[in-house]
Parts: sequence; structure tokens; C-alpha cells
Amino acid sequence: MIRGAVLGSPISHSLSPVLHKAAFDFLGLAGNYSAIEVTSGTLQEFVETRGQEFDYLSLTMPLKEEVLSLDVDTDALTQRIQSGNTLVNRDGSWSLTSTDGSGLVAALAHAGLTQFDSVLILGAGGTARAVTGALDSLATNLHVLGRSSVRQTALESAVIHSRFEYLKWSEDVDFTTYDLVVNTTPAGAADLLANSLQPGISSTLFDVIYKPWPTELAQRWSDCGGNVINGLELLLYQGIDQLEIVLESSVNRAGLADYIRPILRKAAG
Repeated sequence: MIRGAVLGSPISHSLSPVLHKAAFDFLGLAGNYSAIEVTSGTLQEFVETRGQEFDYLSLTMPLKEEVLSLDVDTDALTQRIQSGNTLVNRDGSWSLTSTDGSGLVAALAHAGLTQFDSVLILGAGGTARAVTGALDSLATNLHVLGRSSVRQTALESAVIHSRFEYLKWSEDVDFTTYDLVVNTTPAGAADLLANSLQPGISSTLFDVIYKPWPTELAQRWSDCGGNVINGLELLLYQGIDQLEIVLESSVNRAGLADYIRPILRKAAG
């Protein structure tokens, strides 16, 4: 019996239980997976008091940065990007990693996108750092649009190969200079940026939000002729990566993705 859960706040909207339960069915595994409300500042207490009830824990906002404060084995990538979304329990010892970045790259590859000239990342939180680290070397230029310079240093440290620039948040953005834009902000935070879009845009927007959908930015992007990738794709592939880590073996990724995708879309409405 595989025991998993997703932790975060708010958590009622999460489709991670749908994803992981569908994966268990496809793979013929006995398992359960739930969504548990864990607010900022209480993650350590949860792991100490209830952690041994689970084989793995998925983390969403606002815990992807807080988890770094736990005394667990953390891999080099997670240390570099200072963001983690996967805690794995092996014989009572926890290890931490992030599958947000690898999930994003897999989702982009599924859409036929593997190399980029210029990428703009909206937001500067834990998901943004995972995305920045994952696209390092895949993009010649990486720009992050953030509201505060507090996280600038952490984002810069996630980049080794690409040319990085941190930009102050503005509601007037020239999206035409980028071939990929990734929105990592919470629902509604980037809505006003839709006003900057003009018909004829040809680049891709990857919006990590999947509910509510479409976001105002995604709708406007599509209306202006651009390509839009739904956040369900990130959820899907980062979840598959989590399962491979937990199982310590590879799975039929293409078959699993094709099986889960329509289930997620139906659940998302």
C-alpha cells in the first residue's frame, strides 16, 4: 500500500489526488492519496506528528520554500533553486527534491518545445525558481518579472548557463520579445497583464494555473492568436516524476500521461 498526500493552503482545489489515484489504477498499485490543509508555519509540526503515516508528500503553496527549513536530506538541485515539492519517506528518513522543473520541461517537450531564445517568467516564488532552474541552458535569455527584489538573489543563484535579468513588475510588458512566457503567479495576480497583449502574438504562454481556467491572461493570449499550455500539463508531468522517485523505477510515461490527461481535464471541468 502506497500512502501519499498533497499539503498546502488552500488545498481544496487541488487535483493531485485525482492524478495520483488514476496513476495507481493504471499501474495496478494499491494506494491512497489525500489532500490535507497545512498552513504556513506548520509544516514541521505536521511532518513530526503525522509524517510516518505517509510514504511521500507533495507540496504546494505556501510550503515549497518553508520545506527547506526541515532537517531532511536535500538534493543539490533543490538546494540551488531553494524550492522543493516532493518529500519521500524511506524507512523513517525523509529526502527532499523538486519535480516542478522537470515536469515543466516534460510538458514543453510534449508540446514540441525544447529550445528557446528568450523566456519571461512571471512571479518570483518557489515555482518560479524551479522553472528558472529547469530552463537554465534551454533558454539563451531568462527574465523574471517580480514584485519585489527580495527574491532576486535566490533566482540569480538558480541560473548557471543562461543570461539572467530580474525585472521590476509592470503592467505594461512587451510580450512580443519572448518566445515563451511562464506564469507562476497565484490565480488573478497576472490578470492586468492581459491588457498588454495585442492581436498577432505568436509565442507560447505556459500558465501553471489550472483552476479557475482559463485565466484572463490565458484567454486574452489565445484570443490574440498565441499558443497556450494549461497548468494541468505541469501537474501531470511533475506528478509522474514524483511517482518514479517514490517507486524507484521508470514507468510507461507516455501511456500513463495519455491515461491520466482526460481524467484530469474532466475533473477540472
